[in-house]
Amino acid sequence: MRIGELAARAGTTTRALRYYESRGLLPARRGDNGYRTYDEDDLKLLRQIRTLQDFGFDLEETRPFVECLRAGHPQGDACPASLAVYRRKLDELDALIGELRAVREQVAGQLVRAELAAGALVPGSPEPGCELGGQQL
Repeated sequence: MRIGELAARAGTTTRALRYYESRGLLPARRGDNGYRTYDEDDLKLLRQIRTLQDFGFDLEETRPFVECLRAGHPQGDACPASLAVYRRKLDELDALIGELRAVREQVAGQLVRAELAAGALVPGSPEPGCELGGQQL
């Protein structure tokens, strides 16, 4: 198939395919007419790349998965190098989750302090108001 058909089937653009080719992720085969030619294996490579990118992997992190597929494995994550990338990504995600939890705790603490200062947690007290430009909101 030609580049336009591959792009349409993979849900991407011809520009992206040329970029993947320039990065060595997609093979650069030419037909007798000089046009780029692709097959179902190339579509499988592209789907693997796109899925990983949807998960937050950067393009270079997809390389071991692509190489695994090119080596003839039925899945791109069947090779040790792919598994290592998964492990690194999980460690990265765990660190980000920890950072987000810490920020959430800080925001929750600020909310409690603000509510106490505004009297919102005192039963029977009026709803806290905010004055802006001389008008009660």
